[in-house]
Amino acid sequence: MARWMFRLKGCLGPKVYTEVPDGGWGWIVAVAFFLVEMFTYGVIKSFGIFLKDLMTDFEETNSRVSWIISICVFVMTFTAPLSSVLSNRFGFQPVVMFGGFLISLGTISTAFTSSINQMYLTIGIVAGLGYCLTFLPTVTILSQYFSKRRSVVTAMASTGESFAIFAFAPAFTALKYHIGWRYTLVVIGTLQGIIIICGALLRPIVIKPKTSQTGIEQITNSLPIDQLRNSVNSGDLDVLSPDKLEAGLESVGEQQGEVEPLQVPPEQNDISMQAKNKLLDLTVLKEGSFLCYSAFGLFATLGFFAPQLYVVELSASMGTERDKAAYMLSTMAIAEIFGRLSIGWVLNLGRVRKIFVLLGCVSLMCLALVLFTLVHGFWGLVVCCVFYGFLLGNIASTHIPMLAEDDVIGIKRMPLAVGVYVCIQSFAGLAGPPLGGALVDITQNYSSAFFSCAGGMGLGAIFLALVRPAKTGRLCMRRDNGRNNPVVQQESKDLPGDFQEVDININTEIKS
Repeated sequence: MARWMFRLKGCLGPKVYTEVPDGGWGWIVAVAFFLVEMFTYGVIKSFGIFLKDLMTDFEETNSRVSWIISICVFVMTFTAPLSSVLSNRFGFQPVVMFGGFLISLGTISTAFTSSINQMYLTIGIVAGLGYCLTFLPTVTILSQYFSKRRSVVTAMASTGESFAIFAFAPAFTALKYHIGWRYTLVVIGTLQGIIIICGALLRPIVIKPKTSQTGIEQITNSLPIDQLRNSVNSGDLDVLSPDKLEAGLESVGEQQGEVEPLQVPPEQNDISMQAKNKLLDLTVLKEGSFLCYSAFGLFATLGFFAPQLYVVELSASMGTERDKAAYMLSTMAIAEIFGRLSIGWVLNLGRVRKIFVLLGCVSLMCLALVLFTLVHGFWGLVVCCVFYGFLLGNIASTHIPMLAEDDVIGIKRMPLAVGVYVCIQSFAGLAGPPLGGALVDITQNYSSAFFSCAGGMGLGAIFLALVRPAKTGRLCMRRDNGRNNPVVQQESKDLPGDFQEVDININTEIKS
């Protein structure tokens, strides 16, 4: 038994690299993320095929049945900080495996329920919590395995959701006609057990940089020739002073691109241990860049629901047959796949800052939502669905991985802060559909829901445009070159006159 456990730990234990591999075991993690996307968001967005069956068997209204998915999505996003806490406490593997178990348990037990209220518990709470514990840890560890290829790999792996929507709806519909909706849920829950295997494949990554030899001989050889000659002439070559030893180490570090101090102060050790033992990073709420990005996620989420919910009814209200109107969702799914793949390729080029590319996509998404209310006829809506689906793929596959960029919070703090970001998003996900539905009921026009989503997306674009200025300090600092900064003035006073003159000359050269 002990030998078997040792082998299992060796096969599924941490992967040690000297630098971010941009591949290696990361490709296995990418496949795992693809499957997790299929059996989480893919199943959630395909659950609509059971709505009429549930309404008929339980004699419930459409609104009551629709709350199943609303509760599920809210629990999945609102409990995101819990996912971050558990992942940082116990690791990614056990958390995702336990989440996969909860998803299978919740879906299979739904097949044996006798009321909608019981489904609120099985699908809404049990499965919703499982979805929370699987998605965020998987996308987080995938971001850690890649650096240069992070955008394109994440975009490719996230297409699992789109492929699932395209394949699951017709497959589960056909299966439902043969064995009924209850046994179909049993089959789905069994297939979702694959997530447990995917969780076991999420091996932690450990980066251990190569250490250089730090002998006195190497330090002596690395010292400048003039310094060596002076040392020989003075007869103190046998004993190097602490200042010279430290200078030699700094010279080695500059030449080799890395600085390794002789001793780490106790204060730095305490700080590193505190960062390592931290389970949830709420200090990001004090950073202007993160607050602006969270506000973007909050308002932009309002624009993610209207087309999927109301495009069929909007098309039918324009005179399109319902059979043809149903193809609008398939058109969106196909366009979304191309959008996810293309944005990864664009971001991987690195010619434009990634956050600026995302800002362009969000601005175009706002325009696409407005176009839904202006076009007429079947083909006009098809063009809008292609446009919207493509941009949705761009945004959906990048807005969470964008947290790993230095313009927001960086890769080191992403595992601690991603839960806070998704939790903030959850309120828009819960309030968005009722808001759009209320506007439709008041105006008796499905276009009003698209206008509300366009407004939310426009506000999201404004806050996204403020992220980088907030990160660089341009929103709260004046460019006075330190003249009004007491700290800079005090430092300049403490310097000798010669050093002040050199500093002024350097600043002048930089300005010119």
